[in-house]
Amino acid sequence: MSMIRALHLEESTGRNAAYAELPHVLLVLDQFPKTLGGGERIVLKLAALLPQYGYRVSILTFSADPASAGLQSPPCSVYVLPLQRTYDLTAIRGSLELRKFLKEQQVRIVQTFFESSDIWAGFVTKVMSSAKLIWSRRDMGILRTGKHHAAYRLMAGVPDKVFAVSEQVRRHCIEVDGIDPSRVQTVYNGLDLADWNADSRSAERAGESIVATVGNIRRVKGHDIFIRAAASIAEKFSNTSFRIAGDVLEPEYFAELQALVSELKLSGRFHFVGGVTDLRGYLSAAEVFVLPSRSEGFSNAIVEAMAAALPVVATDVGGNAEAVQDGVSGIIVPPEDSDALASAIISLLSDIAKAKKMGAEGKRLAAEKFTTEAMMGQITSVYATLLRGE
Repeated sequence: MSMIRALHLEESTGRNAAYAELPHVLLVLDQFPKTLGGGERIVLKLAALLPQYGYRVSILTFSADPASAGLQSPPCSVYVLPLQRTYDLTAIRGSLELRKFLKEQQVRIVQTFFESSDIWAGFVTKVMSSAKLIWSRRDMGILRTGKHHAAYRLMAGVPDKVFAVSEQVRRHCIEVDGIDPSRVQTVYNGLDLADWNADSRSAERAGESIVATVGNIRRVKGHDIFIRAAASIAEKFSNTSFRIAGDVLEPEYFAELQALVSELKLSGRFHFVGGVTDLRGYLSAAEVFVLPSRSEGFSNAIVEAMAAALPVVATDVGGNAEAVQDGVSGIIVPPEDSDALASAIISLLSDIAKAKKMGAEGKRLAAEKFTTEAMMGQITSVYATLLRGE
């Protein structure tokens, strides 16, 4: 009995015979958790868009929460190959199953996301099949173990191409993992700007100002720094409130944040709004967007805030300074520095004309650099080159 089973099979309705003949791309990711992160969302986006660019696509994962939003109405066939470890007898059997799957499904390109997919599925792909391998690197290795670090260095010559989500991540791939620079290409996440083109700014609200952020509740997102900055801001602006949109992924950290809000007497001013379904509406209510992260690869939330014409205050980590032009479309501040974060936000709340000008410039930059069309053009150009054997 095969280890690989279908969680969702793409309906043939609307697909003609020619679709089955298109080059088959398999997107491999470690898991589909209940709450999707940026990596899972970009996989689903690629799966939805690739057929428009002449590719057939499927998704393979090692673990899936039945309640995951990614499985509610996926854009392509989704398969699960259950793996808890990548170095036991089950993993050996799984490698044989994956080899068989790649052959039967005539997979031409395997694109992996996250550590186990990069290392285990990448190794199986290159050793046991003729498919081309692309790693998608989305962070600076913050979740890696020592074994991961060693494996990435040992496998530096394995992928045919590496997509880095920012220039900072690209440099990390080259300098830390030892990957040949010619194999590593920066591909920024793209946004469908047509969804943001209409003027979505809320009506004036009796002098109230809102400073907002978006990010699931995890320590790496630096929400505690935002709360400490809010305490300083609240002393100067009595009409300002603060919001965090995101699901709770680390309950202990969330409890710390709630205690900190209470300790700093911000209970009436600081709001955790949970996951939001209407992101555009949420952002349209704000005057300033802040991203206080301790580490990032490249933040989708920043680009979405720029598309909503918000000035952005972000920490100087990962690709944040590549998205935000300091002093032009927002302000870049050091990480772990609540005073610098507060000062930057205060400067924008004190000068609404400057804040609006920065927001408008951010919207222009998003349209220039961070579109879906630009992202897909780069990705499919690499696909075509690899398939030609160049």
